[in-house]
Amino acid sequence: MRFSKFLVPTTKETPNDATLASHIYLIRGGFIQSVGGSGLYNFLPLGKKVLDKVHRIVKEELDNAGCQEVSLSFVTPATLWQQSGRFEKYGKELLRFKDRKENDFVLGPTHEEMMVNLVKQTVQSYKQLPLNLYQINLKFRDEIRPRFGLMRGREFLMKDGYSFHVSTEDMQREFALMEETYKKIFARLGLAFKVVEADSGAIGGSGSKEFMVLAESGEDTIVVCDACEYGANIEAATRKEKTCEAEAPEAEFARFYTPDVKTIEALSGYFRVDPYYLVKTVAKRALYDEGRSEVVLFALRGSDELQEVKACNAVDANDLADISEEELAQIGLAAGFMGPVNVPKGVRVVLDSTLKDAPSVICGANEKDYHLIGVSFAEKQAEYFDLAAVQEGDLCPCCGKPMRYTKGIEVGHIFQLGTRYSEPLGATFLDENGKIQPMIMGTYGIGVSRLLAAIIEQHHDEKGCIWTKESAPFDLQIIVSNTKDEEQRAAGEMLYEKLKAQGKEVLLDDRKERFGFKMKDYELMGVPYAIVIGKKLQEGLVEFVCREGMQSEDILIDTIADIVSQRI
Repeated sequence: MRFSKFLVPTTKETPNDATLASHIYLIRGGFIQSVGGSGLYNFLPLGKKVLDKVHRIVKEELDNAGCQEVSLSFVTPATLWQQSGRFEKYGKELLRFKDRKENDFVLGPTHEEMMVNLVKQTVQSYKQLPLNLYQINLKFRDEIRPRFGLMRGREFLMKDGYSFHVSTEDMQREFALMEETYKKIFARLGLAFKVVEADSGAIGGSGSKEFMVLAESGEDTIVVCDACEYGANIEAATRKEKTCEAEAPEAEFARFYTPDVKTIEALSGYFRVDPYYLVKTVAKRALYDEGRSEVVLFALRGSDELQEVKACNAVDANDLADISEEELAQIGLAAGFMGPVNVPKGVRVVLDSTLKDAPSVICGANEKDYHLIGVSFAEKQAEYFDLAAVQEGDLCPCCGKPMRYTKGIEVGHIFQLGTRYSEPLGATFLDENGKIQPMIMGTYGIGVSRLLAAIIEQHHDEKGCIWTKESAPFDLQIIVSNTKDEEQRAAGEMLYEKLKAQGKEVLLDDRKERFGFKMKDYELMGVPYAIVIGKKLQEGLVEFVCREGMQSEDILIDTIADIVSQRI
């Protein structure tokens, strides 16, 4: 490709809303173009080349693993989402609309319902299973605050795959195969990543894993253990059971006057007790389908913090909302003095699993200026769940060593769905005995367009992009320093044709621009290697440049084609 004929609108201007390196450089480098600042992007020729490279790698590895590609309608009948129970649960990110005949549709953010419907109509017998179908197609999620460019846009290219099985064991076999396949994809793209335990979210299912590209700019906090392979999203992280060396309080059950003692810190000082032996109670309004809600008190040890996703999952809610002090007072709860005992009628209580069998703790009395001491949960019949957020320094549940936080960008997510969709949508098969059984499912996603941003977040410098070998739009860029110099121009043309004949993807910068301008564009665009043809050509030399680190060396022009073949 000749640069003079190539649509690459590079710019020195940084977009006003851009804060991440990937957002800045993909816009400035002429890879993508914002559409009205609303989380929508056009892919320009340079960006489309990279997108196609990533698309090809994803497809090759999936096809090698025995998956079959299909293409589903972007527009999905709302009835399928209603049957699966996700029409309301998914929330406002699901864009709903009516056609001219007043039929309800959605723009698919994911396609579990559509794929189940496809398989339901085509598979009847166990002999046709297992089956793994995937697509690489557009998705739309109506993000409330789209930001960070391709990292969190509203429209995006996604690979979503779905497997169908006769048994849980076979689904887990495929789940493990997809985990290994995803590892191959991200390794080929030159990414440093971590596979972590994850929350299944609106997709549902009993187990899931995320693939996190490690980057300080990542939105996700992940908990990792350096002593073993354990890693988990903060929303799903677990820990070895905590203990406390401080002396436990001993007291008979009693109501105790605690004027204006509203915080765990103040309560700890007041009773001279470690926060581990205090109960922190958080009130939330749990939101469900069809506008239904309930007030829930989540209780955990005072040394812990509530993890809201865990709490939301514990009560199977769509979301959790804060409750004002005025609302609490109307219910009969006193802010700062709430507890999981003597609870007003109609208020649900959920306890953290670490409180189970706790013999003597201190908690709010649900009465202003009063706490209860000597509270025991040993005999209490209650709902117990893991509600606590894992903290840095907590011990690994696998090896018992301290864990730490790091940041990651989610680029892949795989789920063990079971019959979460097949049962409500009626996707069944006849087993060996002629009995009707629901298909056991797995689902597997990759954010294909998001991968472009993830690559740059991990591979850039202060000058611009540094594309990895497999993702780069071109293998090599030839930069003619002075196109008015006939010898330089002819050498550039000769090398361009010779390297193309070798099967290399080459960009020839033949523009009538200053050399410095061309080099700035090269640094910004991030092609892995460049051949600079300049004044040293008179000595039979050209400059071979490696974009990473901008290291360069002089090489005889007669041997440069062979050198390129060896290194690229």
